[in-house]
Amino acid sequence: MTSTGTADKPGGTLPRDALEKLRRLLGERFSTREADLFSYSHDYWPISLQWILRGSFPRLPSAVAWPENTMEVQQVVKTAYENNVPVYAYGGGSGVMGGTVPEKGGIVIDLKRMRSIRLNEEDMVAEAEAGVNGYYLEKYLNHRGYTLGHIPQSIYPSTIGGWIATKATGQFSTKYGGIEDMVLGLEAVLPRGDVVTLAPHPRTSTGPDLRRLFIGSEGTLGIIAKAWLKICPVPRERILVSYVSESLEEALESVRRILRRGAKPAVARVYDEAETKRHFYMFDEAYGGIMTVMIIEGDPGVAEAERRIVGEEFKGKQLGEEPVKHWLETRFIVKEASEFTPLGVVFDTIEVSVGWSSALRLYRSLVEAMRAVKGTLFASAHASHFYPQGVCFYFTFAGVPRGDPEKYYNDVWDAAMKTTLENNGSISHHHGVGRQRRRWLREELGTAFELLGRVKRALDEKGLMNPGDMGL
Repeated sequence: MTSTGTADKPGGTLPRDALEKLRRLLGERFSTREADLFSYSHDYWPISLQWILRGSFPRLPSAVAWPENTMEVQQVVKTAYENNVPVYAYGGGSGVMGGTVPEKGGIVIDLKRMRSIRLNEEDMVAEAEAGVNGYYLEKYLNHRGYTLGHIPQSIYPSTIGGWIATKATGQFSTKYGGIEDMVLGLEAVLPRGDVVTLAPHPRTSTGPDLRRLFIGSEGTLGIIAKAWLKICPVPRERILVSYVSESLEEALESVRRILRRGAKPAVARVYDEAETKRHFYMFDEAYGGIMTVMIIEGDPGVAEAERRIVGEEFKGKQLGEEPVKHWLETRFIVKEASEFTPLGVVFDTIEVSVGWSSALRLYRSLVEAMRAVKGTLFASAHASHFYPQGVCFYFTFAGVPRGDPEKYYNDVWDAAMKTTLENNGSISHHHGVGRQRRRWLREELGTAFELLGRVKRALDEKGLMNPGDMGL
């Protein structure tokens, strides 16, 4: 494995005395071994998978650190700051936007050894360090009668810090919200190595909400070390319902009416005709139609009231529990990219959000735009997250380009992002920006992008925190 850059380029590597300082601090939890540098040079971004297949990376980090507490994170960050060396926070490596790629060299800080959990049942708050695994946290809470309600597709490898840094959301978001709705407080290490603690409260009116500086900041403003999250009792009732509709418009309108009445199914997913055939091919009644699966859960009285609203508002044929059970059994299977890419097939997903008034137009335009790129085999979508104000569409595309696969990949993304902005959508719903989406962030934010740059320069005047991510 080779790097097309140089790991010892100025600004990318600590001087010898600083390296020795961190080795004394962390011992075997600090490494400059090539195998470790390679392991932390990428995430699940499809572009980095192409790099692996070629055996060549644009840049490797110069060191990897595994701190076990906030003080150790402080010391690594402070040492990097004093020596003008970039730092990159790393959680589970499940991101798909290249958000952790160390493109300017420097130190990758893996937080997974920071994994303590404390539960305050009276306040219904869980305190978790940034490296806590998401699946472990949910099982820990379930065992004690609670749930966070945050179940992303990446729950097995991803971490609490990664969820907050990328402003993630989960499959049950229609009821429980995104991670930004769950964070009551957090602790972060700033670029100079000092620590800021924003204590948890049910609500405050004490100036701007500084927690939001770090939620979705992708490690560009500081490193999240700990968070306080609000939790809920494990639902006593769970109801599974599914429908097949004649058109996507009919299914989406049914969900919109349900939400307008105040019902909040924990899960609501509407699949277009192509994805219904792909994911629910075993249900003959769904073939050629539009599949919708829903999960309603909570207190039995509340769940039953929401079930009644769903039944009154959804226009379509009921298919019962089996399609939902099938979805529950298969929802974490994500293997297409790793299986298809070595065969020359470029595969990826793109999630965007849009208001109801533009939803169908965006869906149709974006599918058409992706299919128009030469080499595309298919493009389809399902609506995966819903709000009274709009919807998230989760698009899938695959193609076999004759030329450079990276060029084809970026051509599809260019078409998708351009079409999204033209149709009043947002270029990201829950995967974040990273390095893949950064060239369109300025266009979406407009003059607010300069405001973001000012915040970045105020906190990180040397530009050492995940440089290049989000175009910062």
